Amino acid sequence: MINIENEQNLVEVDEMLLEAISDTIKYTLDDQGVSYEGEVSVLLVDNETIREINRDNRDMDKETDVLSFPMIDYAEGKTYRELYADHAFGVEYFDGEALVLGDVVLSMEKAVEQAEEYGHSVKREVCYLVVHSVLHLLGYDHMNESDKIRMRAEEEKILNVLDITRE
Repeated sequence: MINIENEQNLVEVDEMLLEAISDTIKYTLDDQGVSYEGEVSVLLVDNETIREINRDNRDMDKETDVLSFPMIDYAEGKTYRELYADHAFGVEYFDGEALVLGDVVLSMEKAVEQAEEYGHSVKREVCYLVVHSVLHLLGYDHMNESDKIRMRAEEEKILNVLDITRE
């Protein structure tokens, strides 16, 4: 179950972009071995809102592009695929029939800025940020170089399969 809420009005978000976000999440979950129906909530916001959320949750009073709030705890350096793929979960991880994976907060304003900076489409930037954030929900991180290399490889692999390339 994918819930997407657009809480900003600075950047137009059309049905095609919402579908791309949803398709990107579904493919990422499937690719990473999530065999249950996964529940991911996505909140599209502006820079000021994400700055407030970043300040309130991470003590960082600055805007950022995307924030991830995983609901499952992972051993350091381990991912969903390594720990849980094909394993049963306790009821505490479920909301009804769906496995609750977590929340994504994405600044559409920052996505537009970064798309312009990197010279590719807003769709590509948004989908990249979504893949990045969903991988965080699945235990990936980029705090050290080896984890960063592994996460970047997964991001690029997923985006290439979805044909969401730098234009």
